[in-house]
Formats: sequence, C-alpha cells, structure tokens
Amino acid sequence: MLVDSHCHLNFEQLSTNLPDILRRADLADVGHMLTIGTKLREFPSVLKIAQDHANITCSVGIHPHEAETEGADVTVEALLEFAKDPNVVAIGETGLDYFYEHSPRDVQKRSFRIHIDAARQSGLPLIVHTRDADEDTIEILQEEYAKGPFTGVIHCFSSGWEVAEKSMEIGFYISISGIATFKAASELRAHVERIPLDRLLVETDSPYLAPIPNRGKTNEPSFVRHTAEKVAELKNVSLDELGTATTDNFFKLFSKAKPGAA
Repeated sequence: MLVDSHCHLNFEQLSTNLPDILRRADLADVGHMLTIGTKLREFPSVLKIAQDHANITCSVGIHPHEAETEGADVTVEALLEFAKDPNVVAIGETGLDYFYEHSPRDVQKRSFRIHIDAARQSGLPLIVHTRDADEDTIEILQEEYAKGPFTGVIHCFSSGWEVAEKSMEIGFYISISGIATFKAASELRAHVERIPLDRLLVETDSPYLAPIPNRGKTNEPSFVRHTAEKVAELKNVSLDELGTATTDNFFKLFSKAKPGAA
C-alpha cells in the first residue's frame, strides 16, 4: 500500500473527474490520500471530499501564495475551529515562497507563525511549503519550536540539505514528490539518499509535478507509485519495503488519520 501524503483533489483538474482518478489510485495500490487546504474560502470543498471518502483525509490552511488575500481570515482560533472536524488531520499548507512572492514576505511570515501556533495548540502536524526561503524557514521553525514543540512535514522537498537536517532535528518528516524523478534533480536525489527511511513520505502534489514517465501530464494520486519506485531505488530497498515504511510514517505523523479507513 502507498499513501499520497499531499494532493489537491478539490482543484478543477482533478475534481471534475474524481471517480476515475480514485479508481486509478486504487488500481495503483494507493490506499490513502491527504487532500490539502490552501484557502479558507475553499475549505468546504476540501472537507467535503474527505467526508465523502473513507480513504481520504484533509488539512486546513492558507498557502503562502494566498497569505495576503486571505490574511484577515487566518487566525489561530479559526484554524482550531476547522481542525475539530474528524476528517481534518493536519494544519497547512503554510510556509514561505520567495520564488513567486505572490504575498509580501512579512505577511507570509505572520501567516506561517499563526499556523504553527494552531498546530502546537491542536497537536496536529504542520504541512510546510518552502521555496527559495531556506534561511527564514529554518529560523522560524527553530524559534517557534523553542516556544513549545509541534510536529510536521516539509512537503515537496526541494530545498538545501540544511532544511532537511534542521527540520528532522525537531522531529519533522520529509516528503518527496515527482521532482525526484526529473533529470535535472540530481542534488535532490543525493539528499533523498541521506534521509533516513523512517523520516520519509511520498506525495504527488497533484495536479502539479507529474513524475517521469508522465511528465507534462496532469498529475494524480496514482502517479505516486512512480515517485515511490524512484525513492526505493535511491534507498536501495524494494518497493514493498518503501511502501510499508512511508505508509507507517504517514500514519505515525498524521495520527488522527486511521489506517483501517484506507
């Protein structure tokens, strides 16, 4: 069994054909999916998918791209209220994106810290997006962890090794996407080789970042198998061993999600 630890099933590219997409996921032995909240205004559509399918859970949060447009809506109290639903197993995605900078950096940082506080208070893991923001991501995680512990994952990891190292030092997991299969991603593959098996997750980030051999297509949860195969190769383990490890890691981190529902 595999788990797609990060997908966006409410996005139009997937939601308009969801039954077929879930059927293909089942055929690929993808037994559980975590669909991710990126906007509070669209959270009802995310939650509905999780409520309608026993093997799908969801998160609640505001993506750093949306930190400015939804800034007035993001409060610890609002996140905690949404997180009470049994289908909500994580806070995020949140974090910092200095590549696109769709929101000012100070607004992204404020939103990031609010999400961390909600994760700390709720006991739910934090889903962190970081791109071209290694130094500030590490600084905020360390500062906030000193105030009180919280768990989480660096999703779609493509940063420098220090982000992985410092995140794992505070108990975080590292999630690998289809980027690991890309020809130009040799540095990322070297990092994957160093990350302990008991700290790894796999994801699609669908509908984006389809792995080879589906590069250029709309990504979907069934494609996580290709990423898992590459990670297994890099870790010198069988696909079954990789699947067992990453599935166990997922349910250990996202403890509110129940394996029996998959």
